[in-house]
Amino acid sequence: MASSGKRASGKKLAVALSGGVDSVTLLHQLRARGAVTAIHVHHGLSPNADRWAAFCRRLCKRLEVPLTVVKVRVAKRGQGLEAAAREARYQAFSKADAHCIALAHNLDDQAETVLMNLLRGAGRRGASGMPAQSRFQGKTLLRPLLDTPRHEIEAYARRHRLAWVEDESNADESLTRNFVRRRVAPLLDEKYPQWRRSLARAARHFSRKEAGAQELLRKFLQTRGLRAPSEAKLVEMLKQLTGGGARTLIEHDGARLRLYRGKVVSDQAGAVFAPIAWHGEPKLPIPELGGELRFRRARGKGIDASKPLRVRLRAGGERLQPDAKRPRRTLKNLFQEAGVPPWERDRLPLIVCGDDLVWVPGLGVDARYRAAKNAPGVLPEWRKMSG
Repeated sequence: MASSGKRASGKKLAVALSGGVDSVTLLHQLRARGAVTAIHVHHGLSPNADRWAAFCRRLCKRLEVPLTVVKVRVAKRGQGLEAAAREARYQAFSKADAHCIALAHNLDDQAETVLMNLLRGAGRRGASGMPAQSRFQGKTLLRPLLDTPRHEIEAYARRHRLAWVEDESNADESLTRNFVRRRVAPLLDEKYPQWRRSLARAARHFSRKEAGAQELLRKFLQTRGLRAPSEAKLVEMLKQLTGGGARTLIEHDGARLRLYRGKVVSDQAGAVFAPIAWHGEPKLPIPELGGELRFRRARGKGIDASKPLRVRLRAGGERLQPDAKRPRRTLKNLFQEAGVPPWERDRLPLIVCGDDLVWVPGLGVDARYRAAKNAPGVLPEWRKMSG
């Protein structure tokens, strides 16, 4: 059995050492490859916690590996004991004097994680399982044994006459993972002996999809002139966008990201806009709405150029008749038909004549205000500012 995983030259590497067979094996392997340190998190949840810490001290002394023992307080805060302990553990890792933390999760752990996530109704992110490499609060987390089954790890430990400790809580089937490992896994082994590798392979597939989605979201933000978020925030944003619905709203860098008809769209909180008159200029900048109106002269097309025109925002109750053969319809219905997101509808410049609605971006000119054949006309165009 050989562990995989790379770290940049000169980076400090620490092994998360629990004292169990997985982490003892990982430490033994990585120690043989070069300088490494270890960190043991003392949760204080077991009466044997002090004994495990003492074991780790003896092991590291024998292997000549520097060890840091960190005592943590596990606070549930509305979550389960497993989740609370994991959170405390990772917070300890984030403060370690190392650039990279090597975790001893193996193939069985990965398969169990994917299975539990799917049973809980998790989406694509849950089906991705644990990544072989990730970032957490400035640290690189590595999982070199993620493709190695547990039985190979145990065989390695016996072959090299390694000692390890057993966590008595592993027999507690009230914990979800233990129930899956002790009750569900043996049943799956009978019918699907390769189920672990199959789930791990599926996790890699979904993980690649997840990475691709993160890159797409990063580019989406970049094209709109928005700062790139941290990796952790990017992952959380993607989780909300892929798992949310029409009410999803994420605020980032002065913009708001929403879901509309299955697509991610963004808008920015606009300034107050007061109605303005159009005096025939070819361009009418409206920075409050993030763009400008452009007007092109055309005979017999567009709006009757002889009419006095103003620009204002939607007030509610407006109706438009783009087709002279069809009745006037509410802007709400026309916007819905055209697929204009609700939050954009109140920030579009409407051209009016008196109290009459004349033109709406994306919907066109009202039939009553169309330029007659060969008469002077003007064609408006609303252009959003790029970025």
